Amino acid sequence: MSRRPVIGIPTQTLHVIDGIPQGLPPSWVMNQRYYLAAIAAGAVPWMIPLLDEDPDTLREIYDRLDGLLVAGGVDMDPTTYGVPPHPRLGAIDPARDRVELQLTRWALEEGKPFFGICRGLQVMNVIRGGTLLQDIEAERPGALKHDYLPTEGHPRDFLAHAVRLAAGSRLHRTFGGAEEVRVNSMHHQAIDRLGAGLLVSASAPDGLIEGIETENGGYAVAVQWHPEAMAAGHYLPLLEPFIAATRPH
Repeated sequence: MSRRPVIGIPTQTLHVIDGIPQGLPPSWVMNQRYYLAAIAAGAVPWMIPLLDEDPDTLREIYDRLDGLLVAGGVDMDPTTYGVPPHPRLGAIDPARDRVELQLTRWALEEGKPFFGICRGLQVMNVIRGGTLLQDIEAERPGALKHDYLPTEGHPRDFLAHAVRLAAGSRLHRTFGGAEEVRVNSMHHQAIDRLGAGLLVSASAPDGLIEGIETENGGYAVAVQWHPEAMAAGHYLPLLEPFIAATRPH
């Protein structure tokens, strides 16, 4: 029986839990949907702690992984892509930024399979020198509403809009050559300037980038929507090629 590939999924910082005030050691957490989706696709998920001050241990963890999945979460600190904060910048997690940027840099440089979801797409873009819109509504007048958030009463699997898939892209092949698919949408940030060596594989009707992949080299794909919150018939076609890329060829 072949060994199931190990997929690392970085955590995020939870500063307050059960009334414990800030200032005490924080917790590292992550939504279970990402781990359950990885299991359903045939992988063994591995929670990665935010060891931003211990690069040696972080590297030891990375070396044991067969693939890296960077999940959704809070906004990236705009200093990571060289711009000042916008008034509508949301919460940030600097330790998570540092860990995910380092892990993603290693993965893209060394060809370890990578899959990004929502914030993960943004991390992939930033590591290649791209920039982000810190708030779509404020910085891209006329854009569609993209922040259909659960905090506003929207279910996480609400199909907000279609995305057009670029012909010949990995995403296009993943969905059997379909020209477009409908997706959920839970983000207020998005790619502004595309990073070097990246191709746009999916776009929203307003032109915002919804999917990217590397031009060449190892498997590296990211989407702006949240497939883990959708039915298995949507997330499995996305995750299975990623998991397959981690296996020996």
